[in-house]
Amino acid sequence: MSYDKKYRQRTIEYRQEGHTLEETSKVFKVSISTILDWTKLQQETGGYEKRPLNRSFKKIDPALLESYVSEHPDAYLTEIAEVFCCGESAIRKALKKQGVTRKKRRRGTGSKTLSK
Repeated sequence: MSYDKKYRQRTIEYRQEGHTLEETSKVFKVSISTILDWTKLQQETGGYEKRPLNRSFKKIDPALLESYVSEHPDAYLTEIAEVFCCGESAIRKALKKQGVTRKKRRRGTGSKTLSK
């Protein structure tokens, strides 16, 4: 659950007015550990904004994927997945993060009609 920045600020200000952690927790219906985390965040950064997530890639290096796609623009997802030793869904997600769209494979040459 994500809390609003103003809600975090009011909670910490209430705590700084001299109220105990237990009182603050009951009034704002937030766990004590969350209040301590917000206090630490405010002391470290001077604000109440969330810290950005600094995650590294697991299997697919975004720079390598970008260069591969620029060199092989017509490669299918299955071909790219074989090169990076992972599944198609991992490639699809990595490309989506980079804002690259891929053509969808057609299922047949003719159109089918439904009969009633």
